[in-house]
Amino acid sequence: MHIGLVGLGKMGGNMRTRLREAGHTVVGYDRNPDLADVASLAEMVEALPSPKVVWVMVPAGEPTRSTIAELKELLGEGDLVVDGGNSKYTDDAKNAESLAEQGIGFVDCGVSGGVWGLQNGYALMYGGSDENAAKVMPAFEALKPSGTEDGLVHCGSTPGAGHFSKMVHNGIEYAMMQAYAEGWELLDKVDIVDNVPEIFASWRTGTVVRSWLLDLLVEQLRADEHLDKIRGYAEDSGEGRWTVEAAIENAVPMPAISASLFARFVSRQKDDHAMKAVAAMRNGFGGHAVISESEA
Repeated sequence: MHIGLVGLGKMGGNMRTRLREAGHTVVGYDRNPDLADVASLAEMVEALPSPKVVWVMVPAGEPTRSTIAELKELLGEGDLVVDGGNSKYTDDAKNAESLAEQGIGFVDCGVSGGVWGLQNGYALMYGGSDENAAKVMPAFEALKPSGTEDGLVHCGSTPGAGHFSKMVHNGIEYAMMQAYAEGWELLDKVDIVDNVPEIFASWRTGTVVRSWLLDLLVEQLRADEHLDKIRGYAEDSGEGRWTVEAAIENAVPMPAISASLFARFVSRQKDDHAMKAVAAMRNGFGGHAVISESEA
């Protein structure tokens, strides 16, 4: 298929490569001309055959909203916009309604895979009608992990279903990382235990706490056993907050995820030892920046 891709950063750039390796034609646009295939959104749209499919991978909030608003003026009836960023699910209904005024379809898609997605494939959680999803399905099939039926799920026909599911995924991720981090801090602090990195490594086989996050933490600990080079500071990119907000709105108790979110807030007030591990894992899976001790 032919597809336009807006936003060619750490995620978008790798997605372009994976799509091309699967035989699809990708026309990419980015504000950084060194990354872009074309000079403007208009040129990208012009290069696509109809019905045109444009996938947006730019930061959530106003950057995504303004990009979709611009695409609304460039695309036409029967075309499709896919929002694959980390948008708040409440934005999706508004974007879908606005695009529908021009007969343009909309699919929201939560994408998980970080900087490893090029190699391993991406978990894709999408929302929207079957008709709209069918237009982008060849791209979905190319981006999802190979050799498995998992990794691609239609979360619901209502716009926002995909981003809501990805939001909950990221909330769970917060709590998992916090649990690993607190366990690491305790093991690292006591005198009775030696060789903490290899203790964590031993959990990667045959235990109920094995996971890819654990694999990433082991790699970081083997490179810097006490994480002395990292400041205990971790940002939150929004999804954890939105998950807790949704829990409050729906009267769903969420103590573990809420506590993990608040722990990140605490990390910005002091150098939190456990948060070094969270920062290390975020860097490992998503390439998120860490603050070094020298910078601090």
